[in-house]
Amino acid sequence: MAVVITMPRLSDTMTEGVVATWLKKVGDTVKEGDILAEIETDKATMEFESFNAGTLLHIGIQEGESAPVDSLLAIIGAPGEDIAALLSGGALAPTRGEAESSEAKTEAAPVAEGKAEAPTAAAALPAGVKVVTMPRLSDTMTDGTVATWLKKVGDAVKEGDILAEIETDKATMEFESFNSGTLLYIGVNEGQTAPVDSILAIIGPAGTDVSGIAADFKAGGSLEAPKANASVEVKTETATAPVQNTNAGGRIFASPLAKKIAQDKGIDLSQVKGSGENGRIVKGDVEGFTPQAAAVQTASTPAATTAVPVVKPFVPAGEKFQEEIKNSQMRKTIARRLAESKFTAPHYYLTIEVAMDEAMKSRAVINTVPDTKVSFNDMVVKACAMALKKHPQVNSQWREDAMIINHHVNIGVAVAVEDGLVVPVLNFTDQMSLTQIGASVKDLAGKAKNKKLTPAEMDGSTFTVSNLGMFGIQSFTSIINQPNSAILSVGAIEEKPVVRNGQIVVGNTMTVTLACDHRTVDGATGAQFLQTLRQFLENPVTMLA
Repeated sequence: MAVVITMPRLSDTMTEGVVATWLKKVGDTVKEGDILAEIETDKATMEFESFNAGTLLHIGIQEGESAPVDSLLAIIGAPGEDIAALLSGGALAPTRGEAESSEAKTEAAPVAEGKAEAPTAAAALPAGVKVVTMPRLSDTMTDGTVATWLKKVGDAVKEGDILAEIETDKATMEFESFNSGTLLYIGVNEGQTAPVDSILAIIGPAGTDVSGIAADFKAGGSLEAPKANASVEVKTETATAPVQNTNAGGRIFASPLAKKIAQDKGIDLSQVKGSGENGRIVKGDVEGFTPQAAAVQTASTPAATTAVPVVKPFVPAGEKFQEEIKNSQMRKTIARRLAESKFTAPHYYLTIEVAMDEAMKSRAVINTVPDTKVSFNDMVVKACAMALKKHPQVNSQWREDAMIINHHVNIGVAVAVEDGLVVPVLNFTDQMSLTQIGASVKDLAGKAKNKKLTPAEMDGSTFTVSNLGMFGIQSFTSIINQPNSAILSVGAIEEKPVVRNGQIVVGNTMTVTLACDHRTVDGATGAQFLQTLRQFLENPVTMLA
């Protein structure tokens, strides 16, 4: 039976979307998980995947056209199926991002971004009850870990409220509700991992008995009732303190729109008092914020209590002690991808030493300009981008049937975070100035530290730079970030004796090592790239031409 796909709601403020690109055409076969189109929202351009399999029978919104949320986007069904009734508005009543049969609510399909209203195995759901399943929040996500629940059983939930923060293989992302009601059941506790499409929660009218639904839902997720928190909650008779907008780790809870407005206005969200659920900062809080209000608020707030230090376990001398730390989704993904890269791509390494005296002088001059801050890493990224344009073979990808030469330059910059390593991407790096690179790297690194990078901000790199110079590391080698063909490892700048024009003088040098995939980059090609890179760094003025 054909299903209607409607314009999904891909952000909490989205009212309409623009189809940037169709990746399927009418008549194409569509598998579940295939990317149907790229849709431009009010915040970003995002990939929209299919949650149905069949043939693309109809496209309702052409490339470049905009349409309101819930308007007809496409129809998927069996080849040759008659869809005249659907086009005239009959038969199916679509849900946001997908469709559900008006004849059988048990056949409800997932909504955009993996938000799901799932069927039970036994019978139709009671009126108003919706099963929410673990969403697929990235194209490579197979499991998700609930980092934090922002609602608890019994809480009222409105459409657009953030239910939980879910850790994927790439980032920790907010997961919003597309239904209103009461949170009746939680299927995955904080810290637990469950496969995509397993039961996450049940929302419905207050007082509804959903124990049978949870027991019947067999999708691979945790179906046990949430266990009580191990920590003891101490209640006192003193007046309740104002709700804070940060959690114990100092993370600020704010809606995406509030964060965007705060960023545009240069407002520090830690100074804004939230009026939303659990002290969450919403749009109105940011729009009504003034520094004077923050000062009054600070003055009226009691002094913060002293944080309780983390107690390390006491290990008597001579006794063995082991601590088991559960691997995060990010750590598992890093381990898998790096192992695949190391054991499938034949790595080799080329190392050169670069004189950095002129780069140091140029950076000092550039940073005298007001509101300008350029790092040595920014200069390396810029030099790499320009060198890649001259040596596109290094900017390539290996496939079994062909070699892909990328003539656009998207450089990934490795950033260390608490759980491991992420690689945000600077798109079209060769077209960016040094100051633009500096600002973009700072912004992306900040998002990475706060676990706010989106999958789109980590996709599409053609080359990677990894810098450990700030830790005093002289030189090192990196594993290639596939599908890239090369990665540059950048060491520290060292002051040491060097020979110039037959004389021993004090100079500043930096060691860089290029790891190459020998399937795509021959030794001579890699060496020529490094020579060009050195020319740019030793003569920084050439990067400004």
